[in-house]
Amino acid sequence: MSKVLYEKRGEIAYITLNRPDKRNAIDTETDELLFEAWTAFVEDPEVRLAILTGTGDKAFCAGADLADHVDSWLNAGPGLGRDVLDKGFAGRITRGLHRTNKPIIAALNGWVIGGGVELALACDIRVAADDVQFGFFHMQRGMHFGDGGIVRLVNTCGVGIAMELELMGEPITAQRAKEIHLVNRVVPRERLMAEVEDIAAKILRNPRRAVESAKETILDVVGRPLDDQLRLECLNSYSVMDDPEIVERKDAFLRRDPAAGRG
Repeated sequence: MSKVLYEKRGEIAYITLNRPDKRNAIDTETDELLFEAWTAFVEDPEVRLAILTGTGDKAFCAGADLADHVDSWLNAGPGLGRDVLDKGFAGRITRGLHRTNKPIIAALNGWVIGGGVELALACDIRVAADDVQFGFFHMQRGMHFGDGGIVRLVNTCGVGIAMELELMGEPITAQRAKEIHLVNRVVPRERLMAEVEDIAAKILRNPRRAVESAKETILDVVGRPLDDQLRLECLNSYSVMDDPEIVERKDAFLRRDPAAGRG
């Protein structure tokens, strides 16, 4: 059985980490398989959205498989950061393939640890089972995030929260993760995939160009000065106005057609 499962169902790609005996930790083989999966997702014009999860109920992802990675990191020398700069982690979705404009939803079905937190943060929407915990134990082992974890913690949760989580190295509950906006929703375990698929369906009912432009705009404006943010939002928003689907939806709305959406 492959360490990464990739399945297309309509316009959705399901990507599943499949090493339950290793808490879905990512070794070098898994990393390469994830790169293949993310590349297939990005390049497939028939797929609009991805759902990422892990096999089993113990862990979404325990991060990097330390038995497979640490020795190579320790022996790489001072140029290691430059060597991996374009590779990122978890198949390069944290850095390298991170600018796909297709939405990615994480279904967090178990412990989210170390690089697993970085992987979850690289997704656009995160839904956690209510018994999930998030572990920042890498700090206790002398390491800190290097593949987008600190950057996305700051952008998503703020400086103070990033300082607390990364410097203390302690676990937090799903409820605490929701309070600090690390996850969007917390649901009973038995409802996890239903909730994620409901979110996916509500995204997919919207015109594709608008969805992808909105995601691109959000990523573009993060961290920029206000005037730059306003400029980018304007340029991206009005660039989709030649989409024929806008006219179709407008006409349907004026006819009071339910397919046009609310409002």
